[in-house]
Amino acid sequence: MVGSTPDESTSFVGRKSELARLVDAFAGHRMVTLTGPGGVGKSRLALHAVTTGILGPPEAVAWADLSPLQDERLLAATVSDASGLADHTPRMPADALCAWLADKRMLLVLDSCEHLVDACRDLVGDLLTACPDVTILATSRQPVGIPGELRFEVGPLPRDGDALTLFVDRARAANPTIRLEGPGPSRAVAAICRRLDGIPLALELAGAQLRNGTVEEVAEQLRTALSALDTAEPVRPARHQSLRTAIGWSHELCAPLERLLWARLSVLRGTFDESAARAVCAGGPLDADAVAPALAGLVAKSVVSRRGNGFRMLDTVREYGRMWLAELGEEKAAEGRHARAFLNLVRRADDGWLGPGQAGWYRRLAAAHPDVCAALDHLLANDPHAATEMASRVGFFWACCGHLHEARGYLESALAQYGVPGPTRTRAQWALGCCALLQGEHDKARLLGESCAREADRDDDLEGRRSAAYLLGITHLLSGRPTAAEQVADRALATAPDGPFASASVLRCHLVRIFALTGGGELDRAAQEAERLRRGCVARGEYWARNYTYYQLSLIALFQDRPREAAEHARAMLDGKRRLGDSFGIALGLDLLAAALAAGGENDSAARLAGTGLAFWRGVGHAQRGTPELGPIREECERAAREALGDESYEREFRTGVEEDAAMALARVVRGAVG
Repeated sequence: MVGSTPDESTSFVGRKSELARLVDAFAGHRMVTLTGPGGVGKSRLALHAVTTGILGPPEAVAWADLSPLQDERLLAATVSDASGLADHTPRMPADALCAWLADKRMLLVLDSCEHLVDACRDLVGDLLTACPDVTILATSRQPVGIPGELRFEVGPLPRDGDALTLFVDRARAANPTIRLEGPGPSRAVAAICRRLDGIPLALELAGAQLRNGTVEEVAEQLRTALSALDTAEPVRPARHQSLRTAIGWSHELCAPLERLLWARLSVLRGTFDESAARAVCAGGPLDADAVAPALAGLVAKSVVSRRGNGFRMLDTVREYGRMWLAELGEEKAAEGRHARAFLNLVRRADDGWLGPGQAGWYRRLAAAHPDVCAALDHLLANDPHAATEMASRVGFFWACCGHLHEARGYLESALAQYGVPGPTRTRAQWALGCCALLQGEHDKARLLGESCAREADRDDDLEGRRSAAYLLGITHLLSGRPTAAEQVADRALATAPDGPFASASVLRCHLVRIFALTGGGELDRAAQEAERLRRGCVARGEYWARNYTYYQLSLIALFQDRPREAAEHARAMLDGKRRLGDSFGIALGLDLLAAALAAGGENDSAARLAGTGLAFWRGVGHAQRGTPELGPIREECERAAREALGDESYEREFRTGVEEDAAMALARVVRGAVG
């Protein structure tokens, strides 16, 4: 699949008629919205339809989970991520997304639209107009309201049929030895399903309670809970009352520390791990050591579900926790802890960038993206200095893995609010310059680099000087001035006697120097320095700089007519870039590998790989880019392959590369099997 689609972690029960109707619905409509109350099973129905392939090939599906978003600002970026677009241009995200999907045949799933209905309406309208082969499946508690939208109401499960099956399945999962047969247990099961109106989430919560009780006891507890609400103001429709009762009843059956953890977890937006739960939720009676057992208790009660190696709370359950957080008067304190926790996560990631955990930090920050954004929003409103520090530290991670728009937006907002001169502001300007550089705004990047250099000189900020040198050096390289780039890097490195791994900025300046040597034609010196730096990176488990040493070694091998060696280096670069999620770097590596294959006479594979490279370039929104010496290499690759194959065969192989699944093609290429 294009996007990251959730796994079906539990069995899917019933809904055969709904699945058949859903297929029919798409026969006459380009947008279908599954509507219904929280907990009725809209997302599960959509997920099962996608994973079983009844709506088309699963690899042609993009799944965008909108539930972690606080507001509409990250809507287009979230859908872009799901659709495989890592835009590196300064265009508006919605415009870039429409251009990316304009010629694609895809089913786009927008899960949990209800809190962003107006923004979804605008985005969907643009997509359906600009992208004729895109269809949309949405889940929402209310229709999106776009002309031509088909509203598909998802109701509860039949209480005497599929509801019974679901409850029994979840009951046995909670307690395999539970007794459900016989007149007494059977009547109790039927009573539970009837009282909960067949609402799947309510049934799952009730089933989880059988871990420590009999079905008769659970039925009586539920009857008592419902009776307690008889005098309360009724909720309409009645099934909303059933779900509210089931969640409230589950809440009452939790231990006091579990209830407190439930409330505090509600500030987390996405998937989280135990360390995040501890950092955000520990305090007062819930000390750090008590978080793990309380979390295990919530998992056992189906309040929190496992998601891969982490945990997730359903929207409806999170909303209930948020209500109790407000009742406790802890919202402000919890949001502050949340912001500090993710600021500290970003600090640890940045401090560990040079170490063996580098690739892992890229993955952790990618998984924590919604929470990092939420923390930045909080800090922008409450602590601009901390916001500026956080944006500057996370900006380079984001710039390298496709979140350029978010990085630039937060950096510009932070710099607009925080005007205090010093290393924090200098670093934020540097990170903004890196974003501008990757978006093709070289003049803006140069001006920011010059500003960083002046401020670093004023503050005697050594790291700031080196960071500025890296930014200015890259702008020189991209402008075809390798000698100027070498001079800038050498001045910065003159004060760094401890070798290339003294700091991240020193390492980056060494890379500028190697690029400059290659660009200036000093290939043997460049190769020696690149190989020396590569070995150091391997020894430390570092990938980002290592990938660019492979880039240089591959280029140099091509210049020196060693195509087999060039291909080996390009494959190593692609493997490393894939680990970091760097689409821009992957596109560069594919171009190099295609050129190496063409130089070695593997023309079919070279043509196909050139097409795969173009697909990745489209995914970053740019025409093919790179340092100036790469352009002639691309041209020679195409010329040689066309001459050997003929135009018709070349175009056929090239189109195959453009159209095949990019992720699968990349995995095959890294394994060494191009064709």
